[in-house]
Amino acid sequence: MTKLTTHVLDIYSGKPGQGIKVDLFYIGTYEKKKLNTVVLNNDGRADKPLAEGKNFLEGKYELVFYVGDYFKKITDTKNIPFLDDVVIRFGISNSKENYHVPLLVSPWSYSTYRGS
Repeated sequence: MTKLTTHVLDIYSGKPGQGIKVDLFYIGTYEKKKLNTVVLNNDGRADKPLAEGKNFLEGKYELVFYVGDYFKKITDTKNIPFLDDVVIRFGISNSKENYHVPLLVSPWSYSTYRGS
């Protein structure tokens, strides 16, 4: 069964992004529909795929990673964070393949790519 997964690596501390809240949206022509909300486990991963099987469709998606809340807990920064919500919009062109969207993040930068 094909699926969409994610994980977060905190490159500031060199640890998995444990406890980060992530929302998944499907972006339709006229609406944005929330499909899932997860909190990442001790390994910085969701316990289950974000979408899979018949709920994993071709189209445009959006992942929102609430990293500002995470970094407020593990750093002594009291100011408004440079990065708060990291939003990644991406497309699924073949729902018969697995898609993995990792996020490497620090309080000041992030990077992502398509994994499998």
